[in-house]
Amino acid sequence: QVQLVESGGGLVQAGGSLRLSCAASGSIFRINAMGWYRQAPGKQRELVATITSAGSTNYADSVKGRFTISRDNANNTVYLQMNSLKPEDTAAYYCNADISTAKTRIPRTYWGQGTQVTVSS
Repeated sequence: QVQLVESGGGLVQAGGSLRLSCAASGSIFRINAMGWYRQAPGKQRELVATITSAGSTNYADSVKGRFTISRDNANNTVYLQMNSLKPEDTAAYYCNADISTAKTRIPRTYWGQGTQVTVSS
C-alpha cells in the first residue's frame, strides 16, 4: 500500500509565499517522476510542475519564474515552493508520483488527497 500525503496549504495574501510538501510512504521500490497539479472550482485539473528522479523539471507557463519544484529522494518527498502568489493560483493542489511497489515492481500513478491554497487579493 502506497500513500501520498500533502501538507503546507493555507490562506495567503497576494504576493506572498507558501511551500507545499508531499511525502510518499508504504512499500515503495522506486519512485520515478513526481509532480504537482491543481484544480480550481469549475475547472479541469491542470499540470503545475513535474520533476524526474534525476531532477529535470517542467513547469506550466503560468507559474514559471514563481514556483520551484524540488524533491528529496532519500525521504520520498516532493516540494513546491510558491512565491509571488496571485489570486488566480487559488486551487486545490494535488501531488502525484509514478511508483513501483516492492511487490509488483510495476510503476503506476498515485495521487495525494489534495491541499487547499487560497490567495486573497
